[in-house]
Amino acid sequence: MDDFQKEVKERIANVSKNKPLCESASTFLCASTIPKYSYNFSWQGRPIIQYPQDIVAMQELIWAVRPDLIIETGIAHGGSLIFSASMLALLDMCDAIETGVELNPKQSHRKVLGVDIDIRKHNLDAIEAHPMASRIQMIQGSSIAPEIIEQVRSVAANYSRVLVCLDSNHTHDHVLAELEAYAPLTGKGSYCIVFDTVVEDMPADMFPDRPWGPGNNPKTAVWKYLESHSEFEIDRDIQNKLLITVAPDGYLKRVR
Repeated sequence: MDDFQKEVKERIANVSKNKPLCESASTFLCASTIPKYSYNFSWQGRPIIQYPQDIVAMQELIWAVRPDLIIETGIAHGGSLIFSASMLALLDMCDAIETGVELNPKQSHRKVLGVDIDIRKHNLDAIEAHPMASRIQMIQGSSIAPEIIEQVRSVAANYSRVLVCLDSNHTHDHVLAELEAYAPLTGKGSYCIVFDTVVEDMPADMFPDRPWGPGNNPKTAVWKYLESHSEFEIDRDIQNKLLITVAPDGYLKRVR
């Protein structure tokens, strides 16, 4: 396995130098946005609205970080919450195998905390009826409202390993405010993942009905945040590995 992992690292390092491959991935990303390719997938019965590559990357990160709390801004249909909860359930199962102590899911300390300004009733009902519901807590309100930030921080205070995913309003100012509020909750070695940074790399007319676009999006917020937060670094090995990702420059690892 050591040799295999070495080969993997070498292949990933070479990807960014493969111009035809990178251009093909970029072309696919752009061409697949308008027909809403990412809306075609689900996790355990709930729409997840993510590219499969990013789902796999999240699985790898959760397995490596082994968080006890995952904070997600942006809930939509709840597929991402269900995905994160199912990964935490796997971590609990592995802990049970290693320790020989079986844990009732309702007694698990691991949790997913979702925040959304508008949790629609049909989505709320479906999430609460899902087998993973006992691992999920939801808060309705703007993720950058002071009272919501305080609620999230109050929950996070009870956990030692936190992983954060930001996927709500994609304007520069909103995402920057989310980063200021929630990125510090992650510990060294964990991640704050900012989704839809790819907006910066799309044509200017791609989002005519949205307040974001090139120059005003999650990636510009990430770049601004990193100017004064050297404790985080962009883990470009992830985007080089995935090639197709909505989060280029968005996988932020806390290194100090």
